[in-house]
Amino acid sequence: MKKILLLEGIHKVARDILEEQGFYVEEEKGAFASEEDLINRAKGFHALGIRSKSKISQGVLEKLQPHLEVLGAFCIGTNQVDLEYANQCGVPVFNAPYSNTRSVAELVIANIISLARHLGDCNMKAHKGIWSKTAIQRHEVRGKVLGIVGYGHIGSQVSVLAEALGLKVIYYDIVKKLPLGNAEAKESLEEVLKEADFVSFHVPETHLTKGMMGINQFRQMKEGAYLINASRGSVVDISALVEVIQSQKLRGAAIDVFPKEPPNNKEPFVSELQGLPNVILTPHIGGSTEEAQKAIGQEVALSLTQFFKRGSTSGAVNFPNLEVPPIKDFRRIINVHKNVPGVLGEINKIVSENSGNIQAQHLATDTHIGYVVMDIGGCEIQKVAQEISQLKTSIRTQVLEHFHEGA
Repeated sequence: MKKILLLEGIHKVARDILEEQGFYVEEEKGAFASEEDLINRAKGFHALGIRSKSKISQGVLEKLQPHLEVLGAFCIGTNQVDLEYANQCGVPVFNAPYSNTRSVAELVIANIISLARHLGDCNMKAHKGIWSKTAIQRHEVRGKVLGIVGYGHIGSQVSVLAEALGLKVIYYDIVKKLPLGNAEAKESLEEVLKEADFVSFHVPETHLTKGMMGINQFRQMKEGAYLINASRGSVVDISALVEVIQSQKLRGAAIDVFPKEPPNNKEPFVSELQGLPNVILTPHIGGSTEEAQKAIGQEVALSLTQFFKRGSTSGAVNFPNLEVPPIKDFRRIINVHKNVPGVLGEINKIVSENSGNIQAQHLATDTHIGYVVMDIGGCEIQKVAQEISQLKTSIRTQVLEHFHEGA
């Protein structure tokens, strides 16, 4: 029986799905403060489910071998995982790139309206008994310009919702993207910053996006504009943002992600942005809705199930993608190997020497590894798998004979 450990309070639907499929599941509500604690808890599990707080480094992956076969990131981002080393270990990583799209987009729209009307400050003053009714520097969002940086699943959804409110949408992405509605693509980040009344970031964490909003970029923004970041904490230079808020270059900001975030709800949160006017700070809640977390639980649990039962790696972010059919009358071997010439020939030779009959064979490769899924009959499958695993090129070899569809 495959053993799966789910961390960080993953939605219960994931456990329900996995247990229904015959897997053994254990849970932890939070992340572990140290790698040592994480390793000690996760040893012996075949799959590990995490969210954004658990850091899966090379050291963690090394210690969890040879049992760990797959990782499920129950979120969009996967920068908390050493994807390259996981690839070299033959460990595919699955995430949920679509499931919290609507929730994040709705939070961004809420922030746009809240910043334009200074709702955060009005709320706090009212709670303190201060009646602060004024129309000065309070605006409708209709007719204003929203600049979106990163026009992927979330950015494009924000675009659609913003247009429905009467905002004009412009966007910049390093990859050419088809505009939705009346959105207009710009050639550079600078163009977006100069034209937009609101700038919202929806980019992954890469070497190109780390620190992409520094003091020079803030100075290119319109006087009185607003900034929203619900992407990654490394994108915005917080000290620079503090400077432009205090100088009133910007009228406000809404930040949902931070360079340093507490590992759990019990630890204190500290930021230079605390106490600044018209600055909305939220604790990384973009995807924190019941609907989004349920959808994420379903999506990643399905990916884990399809991997264990079929060997399917479709949607893996660090692995050759193979969408394979259910196992029928034959039994299935999966093999991860170094991507060098001649491996498939060696594998087929082993099958032939054992009088095996190859019913179907699927192969995909990337720069470092190859991944083959093979249905065979007419031979001792465990013996064939053992011989394949002994090839110098083999990284991981498994038999899926007891995981027939529907089991």
